[in-house]
Amino acid sequence: MGRDDPLDTYLVHHPEAIFQRPVESTVLDPDNPYVLAPHLCAAAAELPLTDDDLTLFGPEAGALLPQLERRGLLRRRAGGYFWTRRERAADLTDIRGAGGKAVQIVESATGRLLGTVDDASAHASVHDGAVHLHQGRTYLVERLDLDDAVALVGEADPDYSTIARENTSVSVLSTDLEESWGAARVHFGSVEVTHQVVSFLRRRLITGEVLGETKLDLPPRSLRTRAVWWTVTEDQLEAARIHPEELPGALHAAEHASIGLLPLFATCDRWDIGGVSIPLHADTGLPTVFVYDGHPGGAGFAERAFHTARGWLTATREAIASCECAFGCPSCVQSPKCGNGNEPLDKRAAVRLLDCLLARETVPESDAERIAAGRVAPEPTPTDPEAGPAPTEG
Repeated sequence: MGRDDPLDTYLVHHPEAIFQRPVESTVLDPDNPYVLAPHLCAAAAELPLTDDDLTLFGPEAGALLPQLERRGLLRRRAGGYFWTRRERAADLTDIRGAGGKAVQIVESATGRLLGTVDDASAHASVHDGAVHLHQGRTYLVERLDLDDAVALVGEADPDYSTIARENTSVSVLSTDLEESWGAARVHFGSVEVTHQVVSFLRRRLITGEVLGETKLDLPPRSLRTRAVWWTVTEDQLEAARIHPEELPGALHAAEHASIGLLPLFATCDRWDIGGVSIPLHADTGLPTVFVYDGHPGGAGFAERAFHTARGWLTATREAIASCECAFGCPSCVQSPKCGNGNEPLDKRAAVRLLDCLLARETVPESDAERIAAGRVAPEPTPTDPEAGPAPTEG
């Protein structure tokens, strides 16, 4: 059953991507310190960690243990590393590596706990004035207390929904891998993503009409993670007939569609990843599109995207071009989690942009690209060596 989503649009036009492909590769990064450290704590709480145990956790475990000891979470003894706290390790550390303390959603009139939202999503989903749905009932957020990690809500029946607007920027920390596509370049490395929820829109439920915008005073948040990004040159843009006024919409539309298509190549959800598109990025000096893992330290999705970039971005281009809408819709370039309210978007210019990106000098396809495109089945291996509330897209 096809939904309004770029991935479904692509699959409707390319059913062989499901029926003629091998099982997709599951990607993860077991050395991510944000995930590994809590697991070490949880393991030490059950039994002391010995040197022989470290081989079970990978090569990075040995370097993390002294850090955990300095933080007072583990203590070194002759028998190994011991958990030092009275509390359970799972109560003090986030074993999933999501980071931050979950925000409790509490009904102000009764004190009843309705649920929780992860720290990374709280600013966008339970800010002051947000509409919150819980078990078929509608609530309005009266106050978000970041210090106590509590959102107080009251039952209401508004005739509108709310959507947060967010400013996002990306700084390149390091580049690990790089590949030339003619004049264009594709990169993989570490980035710092800074995003801040600055306001929210109220939209009428039936028509989607914007009723107003309310400013918010929330602190910026930073995320150090892994990303794949690509750049094009001014000459390429000129050859693709993309004028300066079209460039922001073209980059933004390509970013949205590429995020929607990445789950076809890496086992993830579009909410596990984020993106930013910038007509002139300070670190690259060129028009740049970033797609990053929405988990601290990375989850392996961006790395998979880099290794399958040709197939991934080709599918992105085809999903946009094959959509029957005229100017862009949720089936191709609109995103349900866009921090800019899906503005600006230019579907036609995005197709021309991806054409110029993909029109590189012919090079031999890698095994990963052929597997992603379904042209060859992967050889069986005992393990897969390839190595995630997501921040809102730009």
